[in-house]
Amino acid sequence: MKEKIVKPEKTYEKVVEYIREEIWRGNLKRGERLPPERDLAEQLGVSRNSVREALRTMSLMGFVSSVQGAGNFVSCDLEKNLSETFRMMMLLGETNYMQVSQLRRGLEGETARLAALRVTPKQLVKFEDVVAQMEQETDNNRAAKLDQQFHALLVETAGNKLIHALFGAMITTVNEFIATMYVRIFDSEHTGALLLAAHKSIVDALRTHDEEAALHAIWKHFEIVDSAISHM
Repeated sequence: MKEKIVKPEKTYEKVVEYIREEIWRGNLKRGERLPPERDLAEQLGVSRNSVREALRTMSLMGFVSSVQGAGNFVSCDLEKNLSETFRMMMLLGETNYMQVSQLRRGLEGETARLAALRVTPKQLVKFEDVVAQMEQETDNNRAAKLDQQFHALLVETAGNKLIHALFGAMITTVNEFIATMYVRIFDSEHTGALLLAAHKSIVDALRTHDEEAALHAIWKHFEIVDSAISHM
């Protein structure tokens, strides 16, 4: 039987694990200040450099935020971590616009369904206003901005914190995606009309609180987008 090889624990990981355990036990909560670096180093028997490395790591993960002159605080910024991951994957060629569209289709399908259940009259007016502006807009770049606004409003209306965080993490990649695809789609009068009709169908579904119709309209929306991507 092979002997299990135990990897030696890096010193900074001891600090990360300690902070994680304190959060798990409820001794540290979001927004609370962490002990000073010196105190953490003495308590855990590690160097201050190890503490700094641990805090930098947790900051990149979105679980610690640093305020100049005030110290380090427990945070929960999932968007920060995932946002960098999405961008690096795009830059390294590990993903592409089609995969982004496929992810959005699944995510926004549930988003639209929840929005249909929860939309308020005030939010509905906003949707109608954005679509009306999209219909009148002749500049494709400005129209792309309105499209981004429409989908951000859909996420806000859904009222799900995890969906909001995931969408927020994707926002830069998604907005670049929308800007690129919207201009390409609206270069064709036919596909532009189809996409506008899909947005109108989403609003109609929200107006009647019809979950299935909202889901169907989102899928129709992404069928148009995916078709445009495949022809790029």
